[in-house]
Amino acid sequence: MARLRQLAAHEVGHTLGLEHNYTASTVNRSSVMDYPPPYIQLGTDGVPELSDAYATGIGAWDKVSITYGYQDFPAGVDEHAALNKTLSDAFGRGLRFLTDQDARPAGSSSSLAHLWDSGTNAVDELNRLMQVRAAALKRFGENNIREGAPLATLEDVLVPLYMLHRYQVEAASKVVGGMDYTFALRGDGETPTQIVAPTEQRRALAGVLATLKPEVLALPESLLKMIPPRPPEYERGREHFKIRTSPAFDALAPAEAAAQHTLQFLFNPERAARLVEFHARNAENPGLQEVLDAVFTATWKSSHGEGYNAQIANVIDEVALYDLMALAANEHGSDEVRGIASQELYTLRDWLNGPGRVGQVISDQAHVSYALRQIEQFEKDPKRIDLTPPAEPPDGPPIGTDEDWDWDWPN
Repeated sequence: MARLRQLAAHEVGHTLGLEHNYTASTVNRSSVMDYPPPYIQLGTDGVPELSDAYATGIGAWDKVSITYGYQDFPAGVDEHAALNKTLSDAFGRGLRFLTDQDARPAGSSSSLAHLWDSGTNAVDELNRLMQVRAAALKRFGENNIREGAPLATLEDVLVPLYMLHRYQVEAASKVVGGMDYTFALRGDGETPTQIVAPTEQRRALAGVLATLKPEVLALPESLLKMIPPRPPEYERGREHFKIRTSPAFDALAPAEAAAQHTLQFLFNPERAARLVEFHARNAENPGLQEVLDAVFTATWKSSHGEGYNAQIANVIDEVALYDLMALAANEHGSDEVRGIASQELYTLRDWLNGPGRVGQVISDQAHVSYALRQIEQFEKDPKRIDLTPPAEPPDGPPIGTDEDWDWDWPN
């Protein structure tokens, strides 16, 4: 009911002329015009609970918006000055406004404006949410579906839980190469632009890369044994993982989807270009080379373990390699970005060719030799990437799509 009340207020806001405000989650859920996820907490017993899932009432920004748009002023009051004071007072209380153009694009720069995120700080909330996700996955089992339901439908409810962090990962990723800004006017005293602090960018990068650890993305064997092929009239759809093991449930597909979801933001060409530029303007800011090095240190150059976790690590490696090649070949990327991405690729090649790499650092010889052949092919023809494109995650937004707003986001 709390979600329905919030959604009803949101739609009424649109009828009154209000646009989305995606910064509201960072200021005590200050607007019904945000897209809020349920706020899940861990109780004292470590069990996820929803006692504060949605805010109640109209938010502080909503009251400012209605006051600004609908207030009548008595005779003798300078309306222009009064309206400016309404906004300046709101900004003085930390309220902000950024909307669809600022939050929806994968390459957007704001560290504050995101859809379906929570918390006053994107990185802190990602770290917290990963703890909630781990606790919930630990409890996941046949009790999560109705008595008599096909066990195959466990996947239906596993998807949103496994991908619980997807929107917070997006929010934290946008802190990397991030620049906050306001729609400042001359004379209003607002700060037009501010590059996100270097320490916060690096903290975000570490938090995002932590979500790629095989032990984080692995599913328990007990659960994998429990999910059979889907029965008749229970076809797979766009809200399921894209499997390569049909009819069996693909134990690697969830990790592949999660890895691709994460890395597509770090390898975004607009974000990459900002990393190059911001580092050039201030060497304290992380540059694209530093970010790429961190990604490949966390993937290919990390310890892969053995068994199921090692195979997950291999899948994540391949996603990272594909996305790096795609960035190096991206015609929308700047020459500087494509050059640095290409250099990272050749650095990886040299590392893989190093003494003892095959069969020691990475146990799967096929994994290494296949990557080397793909890099060699890319050197010959950068427009041809023979690696299998990573599977995209299942559809996720509860309501609305980018197409609803008639924006050509990728371009």
